[in-house]
Amino acid sequence: VQLQASGGGLVQTGGSLRLSCAASGSGFSLNQMAWHRQVLGKQRELVATFTGGGRTNYVDSVKGRFTISKDNAKNTIYLQMNSLKPEDTAVYYCTVKIGYLDYWGRGTLVTVSS
Repeated sequence: VQLQASGGGLVQTGGSLRLSCAASGSGFSLNQMAWHRQVLGKQRELVATFTGGGRTNYVDSVKGRFTISKDNAKNTIYLQMNSLKPEDTAVYYCTVKIGYLDYWGRGTLVTVSS
């Protein structure tokens, strides 16, 4: 399994970014993928995930601002991030859960300036 996240960068408060994560490998579907983030010195946090039946779930702090989506043809998931806040600054990771194992890609840094 290989996961390649991209799209991070520096943005001002209130701005937007779209993260992408291209997945390769076998034994999983995009519905098993999710976005996590980690602030230096803090625990990783689950940000957005697919919950089946076309539904999605988000951590409370990003509800209404972030949207997770997927493109099966491109084997890619996305995280559209709007109305960004300084507290969204973190390294963002895409992940996939296969059975009892979690696979993590290399993260992409998002920095929101105040």
